[in-house]
Amino acid sequence: MLQESSVDSSGSRFAPLVVLELASDTKEEAITWLLSRIRDRQQNGGAELLVEQLGPGIGVKEKENPNMFLVGASMQRLLCGAEDLGLFKECTDGSMRAFTFASKHNFKDFKGDGDSFLSMAECQYVIKHELDTLRAKEETNVPGYSHAKLYPGKSIIRRLLSKGILIQMFPLHEKEELKRLSFSWYKKVKLSLQPLDDIRHYYGEGQALYFGFLEYFTFALVPMALIGVPYYLFDWEDYDKYVVFAVFNLVWCTVILELWKRRSASLAYYWGTLCRKKAFEEPRPGFHGVLGHNPVTGRAEPIYPTSKRHLRVYLVSLPFVLLCLYLSLYVMMIYFLMEGWALSIYDENPTFWTHILLFIPSIIYAVVIEAMNLIYRYAAEFLTEWENHRLESSYQNHLVLKVLVFNFFSCFASLFYIAFVMQDMELLRQSLATLLITSQILNQFMEAFLPYWLQRRRNKKMIRKVQKRRMYEEKELPLVEQVRLEADMSTYLGTFDDYLELFLLFGYVSLFSCVFPLAAVLVVLNNITEVYSDAFKMCRVFKRPFADPAANIGVWQLAFEAMSVIAVVTNCALIGMSPQVRSYFPESETQLILCTVAAEHVLLGFKFILTFLIQDVPKHIQDKLARLEFESLEALKKKRQLHGGKCWKPHSSVRLSSEEDSHFGFGSVFKC
Repeated sequence: MLQESSVDSSGSRFAPLVVLELASDTKEEAITWLLSRIRDRQQNGGAELLVEQLGPGIGVKEKENPNMFLVGASMQRLLCGAEDLGLFKECTDGSMRAFTFASKHNFKDFKGDGDSFLSMAECQYVIKHELDTLRAKEETNVPGYSHAKLYPGKSIIRRLLSKGILIQMFPLHEKEELKRLSFSWYKKVKLSLQPLDDIRHYYGEGQALYFGFLEYFTFALVPMALIGVPYYLFDWEDYDKYVVFAVFNLVWCTVILELWKRRSASLAYYWGTLCRKKAFEEPRPGFHGVLGHNPVTGRAEPIYPTSKRHLRVYLVSLPFVLLCLYLSLYVMMIYFLMEGWALSIYDENPTFWTHILLFIPSIIYAVVIEAMNLIYRYAAEFLTEWENHRLESSYQNHLVLKVLVFNFFSCFASLFYIAFVMQDMELLRQSLATLLITSQILNQFMEAFLPYWLQRRRNKKMIRKVQKRRMYEEKELPLVEQVRLEADMSTYLGTFDDYLELFLLFGYVSLFSCVFPLAAVLVVLNNITEVYSDAFKMCRVFKRPFADPAANIGVWQLAFEAMSVIAVVTNCALIGMSPQVRSYFPESETQLILCTVAAEHVLLGFKFILTFLIQDVPKHIQDKLARLEFESLEALKKKRQLHGGKCWKPHSSVRLSSEEDSHFGFGSVFKC
């Protein structure tokens, strides 16, 4: 836990795990009401957590927000919360089972009162869940705020966030553990794997899976890079050898994606998220509508007509996306005009400087693409928010679709035009290399170095403020100043942009591999630096994110698989356009097209056969999952037999004993 423990008003000592920052002008009655609900017992509808106000900082100024609160919990409360969430932990027999408080001593690594049994990320996730599920009882509005309406069952934290009363909620860093992770992760240059278990322990499964995929993708690119170098060194116009390289690339795309499914399934099983049931999704904080009742939960909840949402999607969002694609196409045509102008100057006076001028249009176009993608991202987020999706998963799916379509078009449209309209392979190689290198440099600058420079300035101001009032032997800040420093850090917005960058790099490698085999080498070099820059920004630049108990990379798996299908079509078309292939069909263009399409269908069929043959989950993990399900069914049968075959419905306070729970394999309360 954190080095500095705090003392609650009741006298219980706890380590602060989560910070709540309310608006500086929040009314006193609202603060008192919120704190009482957080501290109240669960039987009374509270969260039963420990909370105290953060004291004033050293050299306090009026602009510092006084309404910052530290939230923690007793170990027993955290363990009960882990059971409520259905967290899977490793048992003494090596199996993964849902944790239960009654059978806590049957789980591996549970010693004493279980102080180190849950990781810090899991403790913070439990607290976040308890705060998120804190619901209004009979209140009609937040005290002191008549416009902040409440109704029975409404999530209090979500309402405070949507109304701007609660500014932010974030988990605290653990300084010593972060130092150890930083040293093993990015502070020493080494040829070894990333500490995925340590990353998962500190940041959660979602972050660990991203870095696991980044590492896996980098190693998977090595064979492609090793084969691509000699291909690059040979004669560019010899297309015969590129047929073999393209076929290898297409098989490679399929195999690495299928093997990643197995890899992620193995990681998710040993991290306890593969067999964990997904919690019932609550409405998003920004979701609004006419008050009604949810037919599933029976709770009062805003209702918004699906037909109205569809009208917004198809009559506003879709035309807007098409308009943006048209503007992207217009910018692309301007780029080709610049390219023609630079080429004409070079033809008139072929010197070293005019040769350098040939690359300028591509560099400018790459910078413009990055700027357009950034602007469009904000517009897509605004539109998706305006569509008023009820669930966060639906919101994310619509946002990902909008962003992927535009980024794919803006990044690859010019390459498709050069390849299949202009049919200029030399310009295609030049443009692909320039776009790839420029986008990598810009991404590294925008993602890591710029935020770090801004954060470093804020950090120096905080340290100077502390040193004016007090002299410290150590460089580390006290807890109060550390909390305020972390509150000013940039908020980590998730792995969306990171996966998007990998998706585009995967496209650069797979779509036009037969004309630029060196792309894999450039992407490998980029990914190596990406590992260190992403690790650096996670540890030094951004606030610590809450853990995300993910079992896979989600919708991005489908996105990468769709890109691999498009790559089959693209590479087959490029090979069919080569002079060597066309020489086999000197008189019939139709036969050339039919043969190219037939080859494409054969490769697609082979690709889908590989997908079918390679199992998504390794056999030994399938056996373990089947065994766990069998034991659960057997336990239910035995419980029914003990009660004369009748449906057993115990009192809500009844739990299985530790011995029963160990025998039956799980300690959940059975209900029929």
